Amino acid sequence: MSEQFPTSAAPFRLGSRGSPLALAQAELTMEALQAAHGWPREALRVVTVTTSGDRIQDRALAEVGGKALWTKELDRALLAGEIDCAVHSMKDVETIRPESIRIAATLPRAAVEDRLIGAESIAALPQGAVIGTSSPRRAAQMKALRPDLRMTLLRGNVARRLSRVEAGEIDATLLAAAGLDRLGQAEVGVTVPAETMLPAVAQGAIGIECRADDARALGLLAAISHQPTHACVMAERALLLALGGSCHSPIGALARVEGDDIRLRGQILLEDGSEQVSGEALLPGGDPAGAAALARQLLDGASPALRALFTG
Repeated sequence: MSEQFPTSAAPFRLGSRGSPLALAQAELTMEALQAAHGWPREALRVVTVTTSGDRIQDRALAEVGGKALWTKELDRALLAGEIDCAVHSMKDVETIRPESIRIAATLPRAAVEDRLIGAESIAALPQGAVIGTSSPRRAAQMKALRPDLRMTLLRGNVARRLSRVEAGEIDATLLAAAGLDRLGQAEVGVTVPAETMLPAVAQGAIGIECRADDARALGLLAAISHQPTHACVMAERALLLALGGSCHSPIGALARVEGDDIRLRGQILLEDGSEQVSGEALLPGGDPAGAAALARQLLDGASPALRALFTG
């Protein structure tokens, strides 16, 4: 239900990281709220928050705090009442969230695939090519496809990663197609089919969180939530939770709506790509509880070394 916004009211504040991609995602959220509620632009304001993940660029996330580096400062601002909601790339949000915070909305999902920058295809990469990435999933999947490839840590915003390829410092990198599209760079890179590289959990989805006890924000955000996307993202996150992986654990997942149900695919890999186990399950009615059975199937099919990456 739309809510009229009196001109004297305080603006609805959206918390966002300050990167160009994060701000583009905040803009999409504002446009959705304006369309849903008939609000003028002045009814909304973006509050930029610098996260630890933005400040620390020289180490892998898994070494310095994992996905919480993208969320903890936004969580603090949200719980302190400095913002009314926080806009996230859902693939960057930890699996277990505080009870005081609710994933209130998910915008329609964009492209889920990765794009390869630096070559026309994975097969076309030169022997021993250096691939820049900070993702254990991408590194393991690339090594599984091409054991000769070498991986090096690459972090930073999209522009910085692209510049490293352009400067010849690395041969190639992989970026989410959704992020490139949102930055107006749909022509950059070559799409890698999801059948070749299963994407990260919730890749391509924008999620908006608010305080669990903020009934007004929950209602406002519910109006812009895309239920099929939300259901698929929750199914993928349920698989991740059931696997018990960490930021070191290479995991791919993708859920798709099939009628009233959801088909969930999952993949776990050793870090060097030398072992991979894949599977899928149909979740009747989209019930994410079925993701636990798929997690057991994947772990049961894994070697002790691979299982240890997920079960500790």
